[in-house]
Amino acid sequence: MNDTHSLSAILMAAGQGTRMRSATPKHLHPLLGRRMVDWVLAAVEPLGPDPLVVVTSPDTADALRDLDSVTIAVQQEPRGTGDAVVSARTAIGSRDGHVLVLSGDTPLVTEELLRALVDGHRSTGATVTVLPFVLDEPGAYGRIVRDASGELAAIVEAPDASPEELALTEVNSSLYVFSAEALWDALDRIDPHNAQGELYLTDCVRHIVSGGGGGHVVVAPSPVLALGVNTRVELAQAAAVLRDRINEQHMLAGVTIVDPNSTWIEAAVRLEADVTVHPFTVIRGDVTVGQGVEIGPFAYVRPGTQVDREAKIGTFVEVKNSWIGARTKIPHLSYVGDADIGEDTNVAAGNITANFPHEKGEGKQRTTIGRNVRTGVDNSFLAPVTIGDNAWVAAGSVITEDVPPDALAIARARQENKEGYAGGKRHD
Repeated sequence: MNDTHSLSAILMAAGQGTRMRSATPKHLHPLLGRRMVDWVLAAVEPLGPDPLVVVTSPDTADALRDLDSVTIAVQQEPRGTGDAVVSARTAIGSRDGHVLVLSGDTPLVTEELLRALVDGHRSTGATVTVLPFVLDEPGAYGRIVRDASGELAAIVEAPDASPEELALTEVNSSLYVFSAEALWDALDRIDPHNAQGELYLTDCVRHIVSGGGGGHVVVAPSPVLALGVNTRVELAQAAAVLRDRINEQHMLAGVTIVDPNSTWIEAAVRLEADVTVHPFTVIRGDVTVGQGVEIGPFAYVRPGTQVDREAKIGTFVEVKNSWIGARTKIPHLSYVGDADIGEDTNVAAGNITANFPHEKGEGKQRTTIGRNVRTGVDNSFLAPVTIGDNAWVAAGSVITEDVPPDALAIARARQENKEGYAGGKRHD
């Protein structure tokens, strides 16, 4: 391929991330329904890079083989970012054009930011373009060094920086675009003579610029967009930003979220217009909520759930892998799992679908509750069981057998009053 406008991409997702203090590799930590690395992939895939290579370590390669439309390259030993890019070289092959390099621990990066970086690189004809951001306290980030004309001169890693360079506040985000030919040539020239004993990708920038290649800088409009995640604290901060983005998208599409700061909605959730979500609610996974549905405070809506229009999921209600029909109400204090509930049904307080038989070799069973059913308080349904349309269930009943349509089910002991019982106890 000899197309100067072609784009390849290398996403670096190798290494355990020891500062996370976790047995889970850093790039696989969950964030709002996706792994950290999946957020970065979601930002870069719309740019259409070919190929898109994910560089991973041997212990995480299998966990990433579920990714579609990517090529997996394995960095056998953690020898630095330069070596990680070398690991992707075979997958890139002899393609000309541009190579976008990005890090798998930057889940807040957006498609718009990456497009601005690539467009800036192409429009200036630069050989290498970097995307820095500004921090008042840059800490361990590499520093961007500019020349007298304000263009890129070098990137200096913090352990190798002089006091003057450490005072710089423009820092490296580990987002780059290179001319492919210049990148491969520079990678052949770098060495591990630095404080970390690693092959730095930033040394490629120095070789390219000092050799006469044009360097360009596209500054991120906000440091949040390019922040890396290295600790559990930063993971929680990233989750809060993603939460706010997701909630804003839903609100702009016509969803009422009463308290966005206490509402956690994962990326795969689909909410139609005029849904109302009350505070302290969690909605996870593959969930569809129809128009006009109300989800109450402290509700927990789990994957596999579909809630049809004008239904209600009330306070302290948990719903998992279930279909809730239109206008059906589950007002409070209930668990509905692996169930199908028809339209216009009212589920009273304290109802539970018991869907696990606790017998070896037996899987979860489903509960089916028909249309226009009225359950009573403190009902339990031991699956598999079916409640017919228009049926009623008396309060306190434990339903173990099917209930015919239009029937009243009573499954409880008859009340018996023992007159004078309390007085007798006082004389014992």
